[in-house]
Amino acid sequence: MQSALAVCAALALSACAAHYAQVPPRLDLQPYGRVALVTFSAEQANGSLTTLATQRFAEALLRSQSGIEVMELGGADSVLRTLPAGADPSAVAQALGREKGVPAVFLGHLKMSSVKPSARLSGPANLNVKASVAAELSVQLLSTKTGGTLWRSSAATSRTVGRVAIGDRLPSVAVRDPDDAYEQMMGELAANVTRDLRPTWVKQ
Repeated sequence: MQSALAVCAALALSACAAHYAQVPPRLDLQPYGRVALVTFSAEQANGSLTTLATQRFAEALLRSQSGIEVMELGGADSVLRTLPAGADPSAVAQALGREKGVPAVFLGHLKMSSVKPSARLSGPANLNVKASVAAELSVQLLSTKTGGTLWRSSAATSRTVGRVAIGDRLPSVAVRDPDDAYEQMMGELAANVTRDLRPTWVKQ
């Protein structure tokens, strides 16, 4: 019994002595000092959602690392307006490097699905129908000198925006504000896609 207690005490002391070390982020932007961020392009998404996704990404970026200046560029920027629609990302990066003097630029693409219904029948009188929407965000950091990709990340998420359930012949309906769902989705995508910009902790 005394031996067992001694072993337990030793393990407890070992656990108390353990500590955590911070691991630097995989992507450190401080050597760049100043980067550009172009409003994300979109597939099946309106302009307000792409603007929101870009804003949430910028907020997550600046929250993750300090001492970084982000130049946010929209479609009205003089350099971007001179480029043809669907221009190659490398060409966009190099053009911005020449005209804006930034060493790197973030480009992203948001893909939104249409509202998709799905149904599940769990019994002769139990029917569940829901409507959901999905989104995927991919972002890359390109060198404005060479046009090469320095970093790339992507994330996906989905939300239920409506539900109808019929049980014991009594229906119940739940409808969610789509704007609220989209707001949460853009925030989640930004947080997940910027995971490499945040330091982590490992137990030693």
